[in-house]
Amino acid sequence: MMKKKDINFDWKYSPDFREEYIQVDFDDSSFKTVQIPHTNIEVPYNNFDEKIYQFESCYRKNIWIDPLGEKEGVFIKFEAVMTYAKVFLNGHYLGQHKGGYTPFRLDLTEFAIGGQYNCLVVYVDSREREDIPPFGFVIDYLTYGGIYRQVSLEYVHEIHVEHIGIKTQDLLSKSPKINIDLYIHNKKKSRENLTFSFSILRKGQCVEAFQKKVQLNARNKEVLTISHGLGKIELWSLENPTLYTLECSLLQGEKTLDKHLINFGFREIEFKRDGFYLNGEKIKLRGLNRHQSFPYVGYAMPKSAQYKDAEILKYELGLNIVRLSHYPQSDHFLDRCDQIGLLVFDEIPGWQHIGDKKWQDISINNVKEMILKDVNHPSVIIWGVRINESQDMDDFYTKTQAMAKEVDDSRPSGGVRNKKFSSLLEDVYTYNDFSHTGKNRGLEKKKKVTKTRKPYLVTEYNGHMFPTKKFDNESRRVEQALRHLNVLEAMEGDEDILGAIGWSMFDYNTHKDFGSGDRICYHGVMDMYRIPKYAAFAYQSQQDTIPVMHVASSLNIGEYDSSLLEDIHVFTNCDYIKLFKNDVYINTFYPNKKRYPNLPHPPIIIDDLIGEAIKEKEKFTPKDAERVKQLLIKVNKSGLDLALIDSLKMAKIFFKYKLTMADAEALYTKYFGGWGEKATDYHFEGYIKDRCLIKVYKGQASKFNLIMKVDKDELIEDVTYDVSRITLELIDEYGNTMIYANDVVKLEKEGPLEIIGPLEISLIGGSLGFWIKTAGKSGLGKIKVVSSRFGILEKSIKIEKIS
Repeated sequence: MMKKKDINFDWKYSPDFREEYIQVDFDDSSFKTVQIPHTNIEVPYNNFDEKIYQFESCYRKNIWIDPLGEKEGVFIKFEAVMTYAKVFLNGHYLGQHKGGYTPFRLDLTEFAIGGQYNCLVVYVDSREREDIPPFGFVIDYLTYGGIYRQVSLEYVHEIHVEHIGIKTQDLLSKSPKINIDLYIHNKKKSRENLTFSFSILRKGQCVEAFQKKVQLNARNKEVLTISHGLGKIELWSLENPTLYTLECSLLQGEKTLDKHLINFGFREIEFKRDGFYLNGEKIKLRGLNRHQSFPYVGYAMPKSAQYKDAEILKYELGLNIVRLSHYPQSDHFLDRCDQIGLLVFDEIPGWQHIGDKKWQDISINNVKEMILKDVNHPSVIIWGVRINESQDMDDFYTKTQAMAKEVDDSRPSGGVRNKKFSSLLEDVYTYNDFSHTGKNRGLEKKKKVTKTRKPYLVTEYNGHMFPTKKFDNESRRVEQALRHLNVLEAMEGDEDILGAIGWSMFDYNTHKDFGSGDRICYHGVMDMYRIPKYAAFAYQSQQDTIPVMHVASSLNIGEYDSSLLEDIHVFTNCDYIKLFKNDVYINTFYPNKKRYPNLPHPPIIIDDLIGEAIKEKEKFTPKDAERVKQLLIKVNKSGLDLALIDSLKMAKIFFKYKLTMADAEALYTKYFGGWGEKATDYHFEGYIKDRCLIKVYKGQASKFNLIMKVDKDELIEDVTYDVSRITLELIDEYGNTMIYANDVVKLEKEGPLEIIGPLEISLIGGSLGFWIKTAGKSGLGKIKVVSSRFGILEKSIKIEKIS
């Protein structure tokens, strides 16, 4: 386009629609002023009727349109509107779009009045219409409503490039190539001799330039493909995600008709039977599924929130792939995946249900829209061209597969199913494996799922098999983490499984048919505010970038049934851990490679909190002291229900040392119960290459503090408003979260800021998050958290408004 103008501020909104709203002279002074991205209604955190957002609404905006020359035009582009939209300009109908996850573009030129304000009206239907994917039956997520992604005007010549698709080829050979698909819009269907000029830029510097003369056919739209051999290039990888920019200019003689700047990367992907290869290097794919939802505002979050989610996946969770479930997601999210080196599985909207012929036609078009939207992202490595977990329907899926190959033959296709021995039309058999129960192998063998010789990728696991709340008891939270590790162990040890993408990154709102009855599916390794559960640390521990040592226990015996403390699981990438009790060294513990031989970093399991204390403090011989210790450890795990051989060992000790049951109870209380004894403190030291890099302290808490953290304290309002997440956490003197805290706090703000969601909130599982947003002005803002117990916490926020 020759010029782009973002129009995201100061729209007028009404949560209903009447035909009179279309008229230019309609008085919309009673409408609410809103900013894009916008949700049609804020929803509660939980316990609400999902029909709350399923209604028709209206958006109006007076938009300035520059004077247009004879061969110039203006288009409007919506990045996404949920679910159905009709657009009007100056009272005239322009067009419609069915589907809430892909962009659409409409020509305003015919009814636009250049050099003045024009009345733009958008009718939005956010009901779950059965004629539009993913609707028609139940779905396990909410779709919210509104104009929830950005809107812009595009000023163009009557001959211009509508889309550009960049594909790279043979990058590991001596003759690498770039293929550029150009989608030409030729309004008057004129035959023209034109020149395309291309420059490949790296950090703003031109590294390669070339031109191509073309002749347009007399068609309104056509696709041209330009191929060019490349010189020396730097490859995009997970560790070094090098990005280039393609500058594409359309010339008519010396005159520039159109110009685009497209970011892209050079990388070669290949799915083989024995693994996934990036630039010739075999990589096990380890990831999670992501919904694009946030508390209160659903899908309506700007660039910075999308960036943050990608960063959490890559840096906090240590993953290398994310599946966009179950629909295409924000360009901003994908941009950040490109920038940081995070692979993406991209798929069309849908969940189990396949509708009628018209529904299917929209879905086939979704394939095209998705690929045209996301084709230039090097992070995207596979297209999902089936409706998630749907039945086989070869006629329909032959068409979705054909559409994918027509638009982009450089990437493989997959189709996520939960059916064994399903009909396979795609390039990769992608399967949701929910076979793990905690007691069996983490994943089924490929041969038990499909007979195909094509590559095999697991795209969901766990999730609904073991829902876990952040405030569940400790045993359940540990079990969720172990189930995720069990799947990773099976994946890492099986050459037939290319990788596994777990369900899911975080908890999410859902329909009444799913979840825990409060409209939340607690399937995430994080909560809805992106605050980690134990399972998140299981993933984090598998990377080598930062030292990780999460002790998944409070060491409080009252947390466990019959006060029998269970084994302590430490999710860590340390080589070994030293444990101290009241500053006395107990023992050194190592990763459990016997149970997890294939994991990069098995958990460390601590089953001894006694060490040499019995040997040093009691009257037993060294051998008997060790026997007594092991017996006490077993009693601590399972009570007095001991195996026969252990009962005999205990009887022998009783007889030898003339012990009574009271003596035995005293020993147990001394080394495990601790009732009436001095408070017990533990500290753990994590070692990598014999250097202590991390310490964790645990003990009976007596001092508590509420802490407040801000993701970023400088916000920039540019093409949209900006946001930042703030988290609250109640901790003890050792820095451990008080999981069962539910303190209530009030939120206040000063300056050009707004708080998203309610102003009175309570901690959930000892912590909580909320988001703040800019309010249209530069200045200094302040967020206050008011607690009756901990007083007032304050954070200053600097806001810059770029006009």
